Amino acid sequence: MARSTYELRLRRHARIRRKLSGTATRPRVAVNRTNKHISAQIIDDTAGVTLAAAYSVEGVLKDVNGGNIDGAKAVAALLAQRAKAANITTVVFDRGGFDYHGRVAAFADQLRADGLEF
Repeated sequence: MARSTYELRLRRHARIRRKLSGTATRPRVAVNRTNKHISAQIIDDTAGVTLAAAYSVEGVLKDVNGGNIDGAKAVAALLAQRAKAANITTVVFDRGGFDYHGRVAAFADQLRADGLEF
């Protein structure tokens, strides 16, 4: 029986999450994307707390299209700004089972350009 692309992505995400986890000193950046939007959170998995988050549907980013690379870069820049405000400099990148190209890769590159290390 054929699996849907959603089920395959969830399997990849579960495989990735078995290997990486966020801590207080090195939290996890979890990226999620849809056709129209992109979102990300910085998570401390040991405490179960979201430390910072950014979404393409926020009022600050109302003029940004989250469905393209420029939108992904804008959301990443906002997340990096919020991470700096929370004194976060090093993170673990969780691509969420998505392929590391296009918007996800642009998101990661922008985070690196804005000073987050991973």
